[in-house]
Amino acid sequence: MTTAEQSIDVSVPVRTAYDQWTQFEEFPLFMSGVESVQQLDDKRLHWKVSFGGVQREFDTEITEQIPDERVAWKSTGGTTHAGVVTFHRLDESTTRLMLQLDMEPETLAEKVGDKLGIVARQAKRDMERFKEFIEARGTQSGGWRGEVRH
Repeated sequence: MTTAEQSIDVSVPVRTAYDQWTQFEEFPLFMSGVESVQQLDDKRLHWKVSFGGVQREFDTEITEQIPDERVAWKSTGGTTHAGVVTFHRLDESTTRLMLQLDMEPETLAEKVGDKLGIVARQAKRDMERFKEFIEARGTQSGGWRGEVRH
């Protein structure tokens, strides 16, 4: 199992950062390798991703979602993938996002990438792109304020 942990401070209020993160279908705008995310309902997402020329589709379930605090998910079949992102208010206009991503490399390309630290570097770049994305916008494109309890 590969674990990547990253954190980044963004210059937007916690509500703005959280609300934008809940716009899962916009993940391809700042996450490399993510071709599309389709929200099936309040708890289920369908992903299409590409890594090292290998395309994969899988579903995830949101296992916990608390507004302005955290979003956690896990895969429900196929690929082994889970994660959590937490939101920490530093002041009125600054938020720290902390990401933990767990995945099981399956293909040879994924296993080689894992050994080379590519997953951690990609997670870092994705967090940096999220920072650029939300700070350039200055506001969220939408948001879901409902809760999913573990």
